[in-house]
Amino acid sequence: MDQGRVLLCVAAIGVAALAGPAMAQVARFERFRYDGTTQERVTAKAGDYRNPILSGYYPDPSVTRVGNDYYLVNSSFAHFPGLPVFRSKDLVNWVQIGNAIDRPDQLDFTGRRLSQAVFAPDISFHDGTFYIANTCVECGGNFVITAKDPAGPWSQPIWLPFEGIDPSIYWEGDRAYIVNNRAPAEPPRYDGHRAIWMQEYDWRAGKMVGESTQLVNGGVDLSTKPVWIEGPHLLRKHGWYYLTAAEGGTGDNHSQVVFRSRSLRGPFVPYAGNPILTQRDLPPDRAHPVTSAGHAKLVQTQNGDWWATFLATRPYADGLYNIGRETFLLPVTWRDGWPHILERGVPIPFTAARPRLPTGPKPVLPTSGDFGYGDNFRGDRLAMQWIGIRTPRHAFYRVANGALELQPGARFGDLNGVPSFVGRRQQHHVATVSVTMRYQPGKDGARAGLAAVQNDRSLLLFGVTRVQGKPMIALWTRAGADGDTLVASAPIDAGKPVTLTLRADGGTMGFDYAVGGQRKTLRDGVDVRFLSTAQASGFVGTVIGPFDES
Repeated sequence: MDQGRVLLCVAAIGVAALAGPAMAQVARFERFRYDGTTQERVTAKAGDYRNPILSGYYPDPSVTRVGNDYYLVNSSFAHFPGLPVFRSKDLVNWVQIGNAIDRPDQLDFTGRRLSQAVFAPDISFHDGTFYIANTCVECGGNFVITAKDPAGPWSQPIWLPFEGIDPSIYWEGDRAYIVNNRAPAEPPRYDGHRAIWMQEYDWRAGKMVGESTQLVNGGVDLSTKPVWIEGPHLLRKHGWYYLTAAEGGTGDNHSQVVFRSRSLRGPFVPYAGNPILTQRDLPPDRAHPVTSAGHAKLVQTQNGDWWATFLATRPYADGLYNIGRETFLLPVTWRDGWPHILERGVPIPFTAARPRLPTGPKPVLPTSGDFGYGDNFRGDRLAMQWIGIRTPRHAFYRVANGALELQPGARFGDLNGVPSFVGRRQQHHVATVSVTMRYQPGKDGARAGLAAVQNDRSLLLFGVTRVQGKPMIALWTRAGADGDTLVASAPIDAGKPVTLTLRADGGTMGFDYAVGGQRKTLRDGVDVRFLSTAQASGFVGTVIGPFDES
């Protein structure tokens, strides 16, 4: 095997790493376990499904149907591998089948913060090929990738020559058009003043052709200074072209709006009943709120019904959520020629009647409700749900003999490096995560264990280290800072396996460790609201997993 092929096979997270002798300070992890419970205690009746359909950090969902199968893709920003792809038979039970960005040569996230890189993908299908239109923010701009099999491999990016974000492809017969968020055709009147544009895409040649047309300037009513019109999608029904888009930003004012026109290039008239989805009018002190709803995409089932996937959040208190933006599902009704997702003032339900589709098989790895799973690191590669930070250029892990071995990588916060860290999304506010590790730090300051990472400046590290020549168990936090704060430490026998357990409950966490069958609590009730999006800022969710900073 040539050297270039070796790089492609071993550098990507989720692809088998090179076997070889472990380095002296390699950290070895076994028996990773996750168990999560929803904070809202609801029971789905027979014939109902539960929202969200994808719990945790799965934002900006885009859905499409091919025959009797449904495919969905989410944003992943600067995590790698990226753009998780799911398949379903019934819009409720989803199974991840791949990651569209899974090779280091596709995109380079070097220097990118975690909430940069790949935003808001759109998935579509035409003439035997799947298409994802996407944006790599600060790392190339807008692009299209293709695949014959949605599980991959996906192609190298085809770069597109226009600015902005959130491109999506509208297919009409054998022609394709791309709509996306760009600057308006005038000097911006206020912060957040954007526009929706459309241009034809020659899918055979992989290039834009013809003129660009501005379809929407600002949003529903420019005089009210609407902000961040984005995430546009076009569809055609009964002789009308419908343009749906998100408006209001990704916070509590998020919403979904719709326009229509008899002509593909407009003029597009906004619906008088906009928005067709929002939660911004509900009391902020309501119990178990769902907030920030928007960024929807509509899909028609094979029996003619319409549904929408969209993002929303589930704060545990005061608008705080650590687990990121999630994927929800609701039916779409059409009245007087306009689509409706949810009436104003109605809370998004946690349970609803299932789509009129044959029930798909329950996934081995659930994505909704209360669930747990384990990973004993069998085989020679990581499951596709494991993700790291930025694009790896060399192998830093090995999966062999029932263990994950990590070799030292860049320090957290080094934007030009890749930390020796792989994690799984925290999908519940109430969750327990544990792993058993073997590690003997070879120098003072070396450390390895479990990390909970919201971004490069908001994270915590819990594990084994060495202080003045003595092994210790320790907890550090980094709350919107470039350096760590030591929260607690205790002596430990690093010659024995150590089981680390992290217990999350909304905005607090507890930290337990066990050596030789004796379990102790290092610290309980630690305030981890710094892992919330509100305090850390950005667009991602907390990811928890093993790290090695030797």
